[in-house]
Amino acid sequence: MSIKIDESRCVGCSACVEVCPGNLIKLRILKTGAAEQGTPEPGAASTARRVAHIKHERDCWGCTSCVKACPRGAVSFYLGADIGGRGARLTVETKGRVRIWRVTKGDGSIQEITVDGSAANNY
Repeated sequence: MSIKIDESRCVGCSACVEVCPGNLIKLRILKTGAAEQGTPEPGAASTARRVAHIKHERDCWGCTSCVKACPRGAVSFYLGADIGGRGARLTVETKGRVRIWRVTKGDGSIQEITVDGSAANNY
């Protein structure tokens, strides 16, 4: 089981870092533009920002705490063939009390499951 962090969506808020029970997710500095090349030329655009990073994805326990905690949907959970996912990815978007669970399948199709937190335990 494993997660993947989309650095282009990550805002470095550290929500995933705080909830990871295995202490596997860390923040690192991502350099973009001229900063990637080392010493930038005078006047060249350069930025650096914090992003979440998991060094060893194979160590992930698959609890999905980070997926649920991420406010930007930058963390996805890999649904491998061993659990019937065939390479699909699971992300979560929270809107107030509602969570939208999105499964993006290998063929690009998307299935959404919406759960209202106020009625989540009603059977």
